[in-house]
Amino acid sequence: MRYKVAFAVGLGLGYVLGSRAGRERYEQLKKSAREVAQNPAVRNAAETAGQAGRQYAGKAVTVLGDKVGGVLPAPLAERVRALRGRGGGYEDEWGTSNT
Repeated sequence: MRYKVAFAVGLGLGYVLGSRAGRERYEQLKKSAREVAQNPAVRNAAETAGQAGRQYAGKAVTVLGDKVGGVLPAPLAERVRALRGRGGGYEDEWGTSNT
């Protein structure tokens, strides 16, 4: 019985101390992630990646539309038109403008 009580006390103490250390580490990670997300270089890279994704999505829809005879579900076609409209009129490497 004595060993069971000692084990239970040790288990409880380990849980409390471990959860405190875990919470502190979690707060450190959260703070670091927030600092990285607010970094201008990271924000610029994320915006560039978003623009490239919109560009390639527009190309994919055009190719897909040509392959299936121009039949796309209306919600998908509307969403792609909205995404392509946010690009600001740029020309891709194939010389086609997506404005």
